[in-house]
Amino acid sequence: MREESVIAEKARMFKVSVVIPTYNRLMRLKQVLSALAEQSYPLADFEVIVVSDGSSDGTHEYVNHLVMPYRLALVTQANQGPATARNTGIAHSSGEYILFIDDDVVPAAQLIAEHMALHEQAGADVVVLGPMLTPDDFRMSPWVRWEQAMLMKQYQSMQKGRWQPSPRQFYTGNTSLARRHLNASGGFDPAFRRAEDVELAYRLASHNLRFVFHPAAVGYHYAERSFRSWIETPYTYGRNEVIFARDKQQMWLLPAVYEEFHHRHPIVRALVRVCLDRRSISKGVVAWLRVLGQQSDRFGIERMVEMTHSGMFNLRYYQGIADELGGRKIFLSQVQ
Repeated sequence: MREESVIAEKARMFKVSVVIPTYNRLMRLKQVLSALAEQSYPLADFEVIVVSDGSSDGTHEYVNHLVMPYRLALVTQANQGPATARNTGIAHSSGEYILFIDDDVVPAAQLIAEHMALHEQAGADVVVLGPMLTPDDFRMSPWVRWEQAMLMKQYQSMQKGRWQPSPRQFYTGNTSLARRHLNASGGFDPAFRRAEDVELAYRLASHNLRFVFHPAAVGYHYAERSFRSWIETPYTYGRNEVIFARDKQQMWLLPAVYEEFHHRHPIVRALVRVCLDRRSISKGVVAWLRVLGQQSDRFGIERMVEMTHSGMFNLRYYQGIADELGGRKIFLSQVQ
């Protein structure tokens, strides 16, 4: 009888499938799975698919032996990156809607209910973007804290109607959409290890989907990242901006990037002009900004922490763009 009930459960169609890719973050994953058991949305109406992307920290054993009031399934694969992990999760899920949550985003009790309420209200042709808020009980490293502060500014701007959400705000730490749109778009592109979510979002937008920010669908972001990982991210994003424009037919993207450059702080623009393609100078400036940022963090000078990390991030971002374009001369001529 037990075997028959398991088979029947697997065959059941759920309203929403929560897909969580994970890699060696068991302690945070435990918090996420526990919070999902406290959802106000009916526990019988959603399933949770955890995709272990080559974890070696006990994730498999823990999830396999965990009993939850919702359907929980573990899928394992060799380490192939988040795009492949999310595609695997989609393939093993049955929900009409797919809700992506990262393994370090702890959902508030109303998260699933708020996502689904907005889909009911706005229709199936929307992508719902929920905020990943900074938790009060967690001390972030200064570079991650800066990144979170930038996210908060985006959320505030969208809430106040200064601009509408776009594919560039499609962060799969807390977002949902109908399964059929994922299938129609072809899912995530495994060729991208970073910005794979934004690349997919551009294709979703080409299918006339509308992106909606829903501030009530709250998740709390317990983000941890090494400085090395953080400083590599903007460089990859910069290169991908060019790749998306050149190879993915997003012809509007680079003109928008060049326009944004003119709105950067004058010091940032000056640093970029001085440092592009000058490796030793750029490396020295980043090292100096990092030390200044560390000291500012030590003494609680938050404005200086923000400025130093903004400088480092932008230097690496524009270097990535310049490298993919073919050098500083091409980048500066396009900016002009």
